[in-house]
Parts: sequence; C-alpha cells; structure tokens
Amino acid sequence: MNQETIPQRSGRCGSLLGVVLLGAITGWVGCADRPRERVYLAPPPEQPVVIVQDDYVYYPGYRVYYSRSRDQYFYPERGRWGYHQAPRGVTVEVLRSSPSVGLDFRDSPAQHHAETVRQYPKHWKPPTANHGGPDHRNDGRR
Repeated sequence: MNQETIPQRSGRCGSLLGVVLLGAITGWVGCADRPRERVYLAPPPEQPVVIVQDDYVYYPGYRVYYSRSRDQYFYPERGRWGYHQAPRGVTVEVLRSSPSVGLDFRDSPAQHHAETVRQYPKHWKPPTANHGGPDHRNDGRR
C-alpha cells in the first residue's frame, strides 16, 4: 500500500483568498470595472401645516373642560393641570348629560380657570329660553 500525501498549500495565497472573500462579503471591496453610482434622493414634498385650535366645553358641576379637537378632558388636580382620555370621578355619559357651556378661548383652560369658575359656579344651569311662558319673539308684533 502506497500512500501518497498531497501537500496542502497555505500561507500567502490562502490568506489573500480569505481577505478577498471577507471583503466581498462585507462590501468594502468595490468592483474594479465600473465606478460606484451615486443616487440622489429628492427631499419629501412639503406637507401643508394644519393648525387646529382648541375648543372647550366646560362642565361646571365637575369643573372639567373637554377639548373636542383633542378628544381629551382637562382639569386641575393637586395644584397642577391634568389631561386624560376620560373624566375623573364621573362617567362620560353622566358628564355629557350635565349642564355645560361652550367657551370662546383657544389657549389653555388654566389661563382662564379663575374667571370661568366665577362666571359658571358649580351649580350653574343654563337659562331657559322662555321661562315657561309663551315665546313672542317671532309673532309679527313690533
């Protein structure tokens, strides 16, 4: 039995092959026959800016403000202003069936709270249109 040994080549050739393969895998070896292409990405088109002003409904019995545009409830709690997706201490159904008033300011309720509470105290009720009597506004009389 004659056993032939095949010499294994290693050294510079194997190392060079390893570096080339590693470079090809990682992408730091470029293609020699053509230059890299540059790609221009246009900036995204400008979107119109939409500013939605807050509008508030105030519920005096609960001292809660509701913002329709934000769909959030605002109220003072422990010396700070909180905002939440639901009112505190009352269900949405009960709150919305209680007396309320639409407010005309467009900034934070905290800026107007003292005046709002004076104007609409806790037991405030909206005035009735005719106080139980007939309505003579559009009967043709002058």
